[in-house]
Amino acid sequence: MKLKNSLLNQYLLIILFAIMIVPISFLGISILFFNYLPTDVEPSKYQNGTDLEAMWHEEAQSLAGASDDQINEKLTEIKKEYSEASMFWVDETGQTRERLPESLSVPPSWSPALTIDYMKKNRGLEVDPFTVVALIGKKKDEGFMILQVPRSAMLSAGQSLQERYSYAIILAVVAVLAIFIFISWIFFYKIRKRLLRLQQAMSSPAESGIPDTISVEKRDEIGQLEVSFNEMIHQLEISRVREKEEEMLRRQLIANLSHDLRTPLTTIRGHAFSLKKEALSDKGKESLDLIDNKIGYLGQLIENLLSYTLLTTGKYPYYPERTDMVRLVKTSFAAWYPVFEGAGFQMEVEFPETTFYWEVDPQRVERVLDNFYQNIYRHARNGAYIGVKIDAHLQEIFIEDHGPGMGGESIEKGAGIGLSIVSLMLKDMKLKWETETGEHGTMIKIRKRS
Repeated sequence: MKLKNSLLNQYLLIILFAIMIVPISFLGISILFFNYLPTDVEPSKYQNGTDLEAMWHEEAQSLAGASDDQINEKLTEIKKEYSEASMFWVDETGQTRERLPESLSVPPSWSPALTIDYMKKNRGLEVDPFTVVALIGKKKDEGFMILQVPRSAMLSAGQSLQERYSYAIILAVVAVLAIFIFISWIFFYKIRKRLLRLQQAMSSPAESGIPDTISVEKRDEIGQLEVSFNEMIHQLEISRVREKEEEMLRRQLIANLSHDLRTPLTTIRGHAFSLKKEALSDKGKESLDLIDNKIGYLGQLIENLLSYTLLTTGKYPYYPERTDMVRLVKTSFAAWYPVFEGAGFQMEVEFPETTFYWEVDPQRVERVLDNFYQNIYRHARNGAYIGVKIDAHLQEIFIEDHGPGMGGESIEKGAGIGLSIVSLMLKDMKLKWETETGEHGTMIKIRKRS
């Protein structure tokens, strides 16, 4: 995988871009603002405190020997030029005279101590307002005049522009950061979208039970994961095809073996029947009966194998029809009645007077019931009990025994292929069977699927 296709490298580039763009953008935006802002702003006449102080002292000296009206007139003239400034003057007796503006709050009279205290409090680089005190004339007995300018009015043109447009600079920097956040969000949103697409593909199998492959759009880490996922799907499909082929081969082998074993088994049974007509000792007759019994068991096993193969391949005959279930169960159990009676079973049957009908294949139902009866006869003989009951209202069939249960041990216990046949047959007829089994017996219930 190339470095440019790596998600890690892509995001590191985004981080590096953010680290570099913040200071660069701040500097660039500042230069942009101060280069392209209006340059026709006149310099403020208040911005130079030295010039203000020199002007005020010059005006004060020019008023040497001036009358009160002349001083007032001069202050009014200066006020017109410096409209944002405040000014007043104090005569030689310490009385405050003209105040501009008139609302200016100053003491009406001045003592030496008050004058010194006022000058101490209003002198300094950081004191607001900026204050200048000048003696009127060249003598010290003509009074003094005071000029005050707010510090906010003394800002330079550049400082004024900075205060006026600083918010715009901040907004521009915030906009740059917002762009970075947006780019990061887009980056992770696309990653999340691709991961969700991969998750959906994994959790949405096709009809075959295997998910479909997905298209690989990029060759990054997620793209490599998608390639691996597609390869896994390909291997699963190959495995599924191989499994189906092996299953078909196995079923075909079982069907062929079942068919081929029937002929020699029939021949053996025929010879055993012929031997029964011969004069045999008691031990010979006992051995012959055992052979005949095992031949019957083997024949049943072969029949089950063949039936199971036909059922799993969908080739077992199925002819559903509307069937009287009470009558069918009665007929089926009647065929087994002598067998259970001869084995000393206690039989308990409950057949209702009313009946119900199912759309089923009667031969398959008889095969299912025969399988259950045969299991009870073989594996639950020590309980010596069988109960067959029908609930016409609930449309349920019950078969019960007092054997060791399905988990118990039995001499003739096989691999359970008969019960597998039962499940397949009932499933095709939209029926199901449920069991309640334990040490004291088994209850089997057959009913329609809900």
